[in-house]
Amino acid sequence: MNFEEDIKKCVETISAGGTILYPTDTVWGLGCDALNENAIDKIFDIKNRPREKSLIVLLADARSVIQYVAAPHPDIIDILENFDRPTTVIYDGALSFPLNAVHADGSIAIRVTRDPFCKALIKRLQTPVVSTSANLSGEPTPATFDAIQDEIKQRVDYVVKYRQDDMTIKPPSRLVRIKDDGSLEIIRP
Repeated sequence: MNFEEDIKKCVETISAGGTILYPTDTVWGLGCDALNENAIDKIFDIKNRPREKSLIVLLADARSVIQYVAAPHPDIIDILENFDRPTTVIYDGALSFPLNAVHADGSIAIRVTRDPFCKALIKRLQTPVVSTSANLSGEPTPATFDAIQDEIKQRVDYVVKYRQDDMTIKPPSRLVRIKDDGSLEIIRP
């Protein structure tokens, strides 16, 4: 199956409220429509993840952050476009997301992806996508598709074929907050 066929299957699955297992700009992820409360619940169930641990959301471009965050830094687009590696930013004042996608303090973790597959998927869906590592809660993050537990593979609604044979090891994203002066507070290097 090729890239385009996988994108079509993912769009069908996510649009129907389903979950996917897919390659991201970092590790393999579990995903769904980040605006669909029931689909997000399915992700928590698949991972056996405590509900108080929030999830990461992927967007296709920096400009989209303005739509989903109440008061982003005035230079947010420039800041995001100048990251030299996958970076997830924690923002206060999440907008439009269901409660189960937002941390108890009202914050949301968002990464603008540069990965061609993820960008194509998000643009086609026209909605943010959840991205959380494809492992059971508390277990190590699998570095490649082959390292993902069978239980995870069996519990999602669609498993992407694209890049399953890619053995490139990529670290999880850097996790930061943007301070008032535009500098970064590093939470996870």
